[in-house]
Amino acid sequence: MNTSAWALVLSTFLASAVETVEAFTIVLAVGITRGWRSTVLGMLAAIGALAVLVLVFGPALLTVPIDVLRLVVGALLLIFGLQWLRKAILRASGLKAIHDEVAIFAKEAAEARELPPSDPHAFDAYAFSLSFKGVFLEGLEVVFIVLTFGAIHGSIRLAALGAAAAVLVVIIAGLIVRAPLSRVPENTLKFIVGVMLTAFGLFWGVEGAGVSWPGNDAALPLIVLATAAAALGATVLLKRRPVHEHQGAPA
Repeated sequence: MNTSAWALVLSTFLASAVETVEAFTIVLAVGITRGWRSTVLGMLAAIGALAVLVLVFGPALLTVPIDVLRLVVGALLLIFGLQWLRKAILRASGLKAIHDEVAIFAKEAAEARELPPSDPHAFDAYAFSLSFKGVFLEGLEVVFIVLTFGAIHGSIRLAALGAAAAVLVVIIAGLIVRAPLSRVPENTLKFIVGVMLTAFGLFWGVEGAGVSWPGNDAALPLIVLATAAAALGATVLLKRRPVHEHQGAPA
C-alpha cells in the first residue's frame, strides 16, 4: 500500500477504536446489570443496521464525480475533525474533563439497576434498546468516516478493514480484562484522529476546489505534521493561561 492507503487504514482504525471503546463501555454495563441475552441482541442489531448503511450508501458515493466528492467530503471532514481536535485540546489543557470510561460504566450500571430485575429467559426491552442505541450512535461516526475516506480513496473495503480491525482489537481487549477500558489513552487517540481528519479535510477540500498541492500526495504528511504542531501549540498556550482564566473558561 502507498502512503495514502496506510493513512486511510490508520485513520479509520484509530477513529473506530475510540468509538468502539465508548460503545463497549455501555454494552458491558448493561450486560452485567441486566443480562447478556437482550444486550447482545441489541448490539448485533445495531451492527447489522450499520452494515446496511455501508452497503447502501457506499456504492452510491463511488458514482459521484471525484472533484465534487473531494470538495464536499473535505469540507465535512474539516468540520468533523476540528470538533474532535477542539475537544481533545481542551481536555489536554485541563479546560474540559477527561472522558472517564469507569465513571460512564458506573453511571450506566446504576441506571440499569434502578429498574425492576429482568427475567434472564425473557426479552429485556430496556437492555436491547440501550445496547442498540449506544452501538448505533457511536457506530454512525465510524460509518461516516469509512464511507467518506473509502469513497475518496476509491476503496470502501480498505476503509472498512481498518474499522473492523479496531472493533476486533477493542472487543478482544475488553473480553480479556472484563472491565471498562479505562487505560486506553482515549484523549490521545481523539487528538490524533482529530489531526488526521482535519488534515485530510484540508487536503481533499483544496484538491476538490481545483488547486493542486505541491508534490500531490507527498504534501499530505506535511499537512498532518503542520496540523499536529498547531494543535500542540494551542494546547501549550492554553495550559499556560492564568488559573482564574481557566476557571472562567467554558467546559
